[in-house]
Amino acid sequence: MSDDQHLRMVRERFDDRAAHYDDSAMHRGLAAAVAAFADLDGVDAVLDIATGTGLVLRALRDRGFAGALSGVDLSPRMVDEARRHLPDAQLLEADATRLPLPDNAFDLVTCVTGLQLFPTPATAIAEWARVLRPGGRAVTATFLAVDPSRHRAAPQAHADHIPFDSVEQLDALVAPAGFSVGRTETWVDGADELLIAELALTQST
Repeated sequence: MSDDQHLRMVRERFDDRAAHYDDSAMHRGLAAAVAAFADLDGVDAVLDIATGTGLVLRALRDRGFAGALSGVDLSPRMVDEARRHLPDAQLLEADATRLPLPDNAFDLVTCVTGLQLFPTPATAIAEWARVLRPGGRAVTATFLAVDPSRHRAAPQAHADHIPFDSVEQLDALVAPAGFSVGRTETWVDGADELLIAELALTQST
């Protein structure tokens, strides 16, 4: 399957899920956990990659973050849902590996359960480094263990969790873009276990 075919499949699957995505207590709980984990000290602008309905951005807003909120997603219907909840945010339909955003524009990038769906995750991570300001950080949430029976509507056949299913694997993946894994915590919901990790931008690439 070509990258374009892969992206079309993912877009269509999430377009179909957009109207009911927020019904999932797991999605809402994970977004809240990521927002609580994020270090917002010195953060004025946040970019959420694979934002979906904007759950992470909404959780940051609920936490009291008053800075600029931006999000990108491949699915136009997901972006439409996010705009309903976040009318003041910058929300764009875009491929995560080709962000239509300027260099050095954000202090924090978040990406929650999105990396496994990208055809070339390393390219997406390099984009995070490009749009982050010096000293910027990223926060990811990736599956350590996943129960496919709980995610039948998700495109599991096109998801590869292996590069992100341990701290060591994640660290090796993000290092070429100039990141290193710092703080981590594990979040568990039923049979799903996720790694929430802070990535520090340690060098220019």
